[in-house]
Amino acid sequence: MISIGQLSQRTGLSVSAIRFYEAEGLVFPGRNSGGQRRFMRSDIRRLSFVMIAQQFGFTLGEIRETLAQLPKERTPTKEDWAMIGQGFRRALDMRIETLERLRDNLDGCIGCGCLSLPSCALFNQGDAASAGGSGPRYLMGDKPPADL
Repeated sequence: MISIGQLSQRTGLSVSAIRFYEAEGLVFPGRNSGGQRRFMRSDIRRLSFVMIAQQFGFTLGEIRETLAQLPKERTPTKEDWAMIGQGFRRALDMRIETLERLRDNLDGCIGCGCLSLPSCALFNQGDAASAGGSGPRYLMGDKPPADL
């Protein structure tokens, strides 16, 4: 077991951030006889996962839901992490695909309806992409008409 200060030092998170994540149900420290928080060393990995997942745009709710599949009473095993990795991998793959579309098409028509680029007149005539809903339809996975 490690103190909140040791956890803070190893993760780079402030003590107040760790307390926040505790309040959000992402870590579950025990208490020593003096009432001080004591964390399992495996909470370093748990909080590291939280930090990285947040950087990729996952909400605390999504992260909490994912981490809820891990055991709280013991250190998660490689198999435990592999199990949550399967579902999380699908979500990551979807985000990667969207980022690749953004990277590859940012200088062209993204189907947002602005019609400000010359290519928009070809790929999104009259804002036809809006038929798929709001937002940048081509970045969200919709395809421009096949006859282009």
